[in-house]
Amino acid sequence: MIEIRFHGRGGQGAVIGAEILAEAAFLEGKFVQAFPYFGVERRGAPVTAYTRIDDNPIRIRTNIYEPDHVVVLDPTLLDFIDVTEGLDESGWLIVNSHKSPGELLIDHERIATVNATKIARKYRLGSINSPIVNTSILGAVSKATGVVSIEKLSSSIGNRVPAKVDENIQAAKAAYEELVV
Repeated sequence: MIEIRFHGRGGQGAVIGAEILAEAAFLEGKFVQAFPYFGVERRGAPVTAYTRIDDNPIRIRTNIYEPDHVVVLDPTLLDFIDVTEGLDESGWLIVNSHKSPGELLIDHERIATVNATKIARKYRLGSINSPIVNTSILGAVSKATGVVSIEKLSSSIGNRVPAKVDENIQAAKAAYEELVV
C-alpha cells in the first residue's frame, strides 16, 4: 500500500488534489482512498489530506501517520509543522518552492521541489495573490513517485476540475517537466 499525506492551506486545493490523485490511481485499476483532516475550516488555515493506493481492497480507516510520501503545497508550513513526521526514509518529500531541494533546511534524503505557485499563476489558476496549486503539484507527484501516470492524472483532472480544465492539465504537465530532485 502507498500512503501519501498532503499539507496545505485552505483554498489551495489539497483536499481536491488528494481526490484527483486517488481517481487517477483508480483509473489505473488500483483500490484507493482519499480523505481530509480539517482543523479550523477557513481559507488560509492549515489543512491535511490523505491518499491511499493499493492493488488490494483497503480496509484501514485511519489518518496516515507513517506516509510513504509527503506533498507540501505551501512552503511556509515548513516553518512550523514537522511535515516529515513519520515519513518513510525512502519516500519523497515534494515541496512547492522556488528553491532547489538543497536550499531547503529539511533533514530528509529524498526532496523534490517545483515552483507550483509560478505555474499556477502562469495558467491563471486561482488569483495572483491566492493561486490554486493542487494540479501543478500533482504533476510533480506523478513524476517523482511514479504512483500514477501523467496520462491518467490528466484524465482525472479532466473529470474532477470544474473550470479551466485545459489550463489545469497543462499546469500538471509543466510541473511534471519542471520538477527538481
